Amino acid sequence: MLKAVLFDMDGVIVNTEPLHHKAYCQMFNDVNIDVSDALYASFTGQSTLEICKRLCDHFNLPLGPETLVGLKRDHFRVLFETNSELALLDGVLDLIKEYHKHGLKLVLASSASMENINNIFNRFDLNKYFIAKLSGADLKASKPHPEIFEKAVLASGHERHECIVIEDSTNGIKAAKDAGIYCVGYDSLHSQDQDYSLADLVVSDFKDLSYSKITEVFEGSIV
Repeated sequence: MLKAVLFDMDGVIVNTEPLHHKAYCQMFNDVNIDVSDALYASFTGQSTLEICKRLCDHFNLPLGPETLVGLKRDHFRVLFETNSELALLDGVLDLIKEYHKHGLKLVLASSASMENINNIFNRFDLNKYFIAKLSGADLKASKPHPEIFEKAVLASGHERHECIVIEDSTNGIKAAKDAGIYCVGYDSLHSQDQDYSLADLVVSDFKDLSYSKITEVFEGSIV
């Protein structure tokens, strides 16, 4: 029986990717590196620190990854505070409210920093629907490592076979499956170059994840 839903944030609840992309590009310019589209796409779902570690290794940078993280987050903070068009993805608030109304426990499991998570949740008044928020930036390993979803299951108070994950990235889907959790791949217009082949279910409209539909599909999958 479905008892908890573990949400990713970027690309599932809100599309901050354009802001992140601008912030990363500004940081790339700061340190004079040229990051290809393919390399950038491979970062999706990973924490900023993990991405910056990869950049330091790939480009043999003399700066430490923490310096790159600070540059990127400073740029993102300015962009976030000055952007008035940022909005929740279509249909996700109705879905969150419906799940909450039916008693499902909602947990956020995002690679974003807790500062960014709190900024989004405060801006869109989401805290009242979620029982816990986890940031991959606070953990030892980043997605595709399953640690964040293993901890999210514990935070939900239920077992992994009673949970589902909603993810939009290759790394996030792999993390969910390696944690042994049913995973929905959300393939939206904002998702670019991501692999959904490991997902148990792939949707492109949150209406396909209504409480009645997901409980029917989920319970049918574990019979």
